[in-house]
This record gives sequence, structure tokens and C-alpha cells, in this order.
Amino acid sequence: MVPPKASSRFIILLSFIMLGSLTNPCKGEHGGGRGEAGDAGRGVFVFGSSLVDNGNNNFLPEPGVRADYAPYGLDFPAGPSGRFSNGKNPVDALAELLKLPGRVPPFLDPTTTGDRILHGVNYASGGSGILDETRPTRGTVISLNQQISNFERVTLPQLTTQLGRHGGRHSAELHKYLFVVGTGGNDYLLNYYLGGVANTVSLQDFTALLTSTFVSQLKKLHGLGARKFVLLSVQPIGCVPVVKALLHAANGSCVEAINEAALLFNRNLSSLVDNMGQQMPGSHLVYVNSYTIITDIIQNPTQRGFTETSLGCCETSPTNGNGVLCKKEGRVCEDRHAYVFFDGLHPTEAVNLRIAEKAYGSPRKDEAYPINVKQLLRRGL
Repeated sequence: MVPPKASSRFIILLSFIMLGSLTNPCKGEHGGGRGEAGDAGRGVFVFGSSLVDNGNNNFLPEPGVRADYAPYGLDFPAGPSGRFSNGKNPVDALAELLKLPGRVPPFLDPTTTGDRILHGVNYASGGSGILDETRPTRGTVISLNQQISNFERVTLPQLTTQLGRHGGRHSAELHKYLFVVGTGGNDYLLNYYLGGVANTVSLQDFTALLTSTFVSQLKKLHGLGARKFVLLSVQPIGCVPVVKALLHAANGSCVEAINEAALLFNRNLSSLVDNMGQQMPGSHLVYVNSYTIITDIIQNPTQRGFTETSLGCCETSPTNGNGVLCKKEGRVCEDRHAYVFFDGLHPTEAVNLRIAEKAYGSPRKDEAYPINVKQLLRRGL
């Protein structure tokens, strides 16, 4: 458990930060030019939080958090798009490795319809979590349950029609898609700690609740036809700049009490890969250990091509280093490729690219378990 005084200080300060995290303009994104579809898979359906959100929060009337302003998107071809990074997120990079045509569109973009959904849709929402109660202190998000409902009620009927027009059968074609899920960190930071749940529920019991809820959500997707799952671990949330700053980590070290929360959930997530096969017949799951991938960079920065592992690249608001999101039009570092974190919480494009590359082709089971995504795509053909 986090020491009581540290936990209280963290909750108070993070609450103040999230109250000031709302930003302004709204911008959609239509993706890149279309090319030839890769042979690896039909497409990607994406669910989760800000680590994989590609602009859905832009279209919410009162989003809890958003990233559709500079300096976000500084290195992204379309500029600020709602991605919580300077450039691509892990799913963008993975889609490129899969040779998908264009970018996977955000669900709430009004143009995400017709042929645009054939290669996948992104439902992720920054600030959301596994539990419906997980959200910032102000504003709205799209919970994971609602994201799955959006897939079922809106996209799936449209996709069935589109696949029929292109000579495919819904049930057979859906097996060719990847279902990528990246969530869980907000359930700890915004719900367990900030929401005060830590005062009444043990970390172990809360993690058990998260795990059982997540299992039900995966089963729901399986019942809708999903067969190939890519599950992203919770990142080392005790190492992100905002947590280290708020809890005054000694010598810039990670806050291991916070990391332990992520590790508890990640161990359960890894075990799900071994156990869910019987509960979800015909399914194949890959666990991507982004926790280990990021920790390896933090512990071996020079060997991995990085120089800054503690500070975020952009100026955050509040400006005392304790902020989560970049300050609008604020200062930004020049050597972004050398930073692990772009703002107070989210990785840079350089880290996201590494996560995607490891997910797609790593032979190491401590990075992609039990197989990598490239091998997953060959399953069930």
C-alpha cells in the first residue's frame, strides 16, 4: 500500500490537476492515403484509454481530458489530432506494421462510416477505465463498457453490410481482425487513489474486481465474434513524471508502491492469456508487456537510445512540473526522440514505436506472451 501521508498528498494534488485539465478546440482526423491492404489481417478494433485514444474525446461535448491542441501532435502528419503524444500512439505504429491502408478512424468522427470502417475503428477514450466509475473529476469519458456497446450497436451492423458488399461473410471475416485493448491505469490513478477507494478497499480486492470485470468484457467481445486479442499491460505508473513529482520520489526513482498496483493487475492479465482459451473457444490472446518494455528503457536509457527518463518533454499545466497534460502552446523539448514521456503521464512517439515493434515481432515472452502479434495473425487461418 502507498504510505498514508503520501497517498493523501497524491490524491489532493492530482485532484487539483485534473480539475484544470480541460482544453478547447475540437479537431477531427481523416487519416492518411489508402494503399494496398496487408495480407496480415483485415484490420484493428481498438478499445481503451488515452494511451490508445486517437481523437474520440475531441467529439465529446464536455470531455474530461483532450489532446487536440499544440504541442500534442507536433510530430504527427495531421498535427494535433487528439492523440496524447507528440506523434503516433502504439496502435498507429502497429497498424503500419500490419500494412493497413490509412489510419484506423476514431468512432465518434462523423465520417467513420461506410468503407472507412472496413479496416477497423478506434473506440478508446482518454480518462476512461475498466470500471464505469473511472473518470476524471470533471467532464465525460467513454467507459470500456460503452466502447464495447458502440462496437456492438453501431459498427457491427454496418460492418456486416460492408463485408457483404465486398464478398465476405461477417462471422468468417471478423476472425481476421485484431481486437486491441489497452486500459487499467486510470482505474488505479483516478479511481482507486484519487477517488478515495483506497480508504476502504484493499489493493488486492480492487485488483480482483478489475480483473473479473475485464474478463466479462473480453467475453462480451468474444460473443460478438472477436477471436484475436492483443492485451496491453498497464504501464509503470509509478514512474510517470506526475506521480514522481507529486510524491517527491527520492533521487528521481520510481514510486514502487504505485508500481505494485500495476504489477498486480498485469500478473492477472498475463494469466488470463493462459486461462481464457477454455472460456472463449477458438480465441487467441497475446499479452504485450509494455510495463517491462518501458521499464527496460528507464533502466537502460543509453543502450535504448534515450537520455531523459524522469521529466516530460512538454511544459505541463500547472507549470510547477506536477501537471498531467501539456500546457496549451507551452514549451516543448527539441530532442523528443530522447524522452520517455511527452507530458506528465503519456509516452513519446519513440516509446510507442518501440512498444508496437515489440508487440509485433519480439521473440521474448517477457515482452509478448505467449506469442507475438505476427504469429497471432497466422492462428486460425
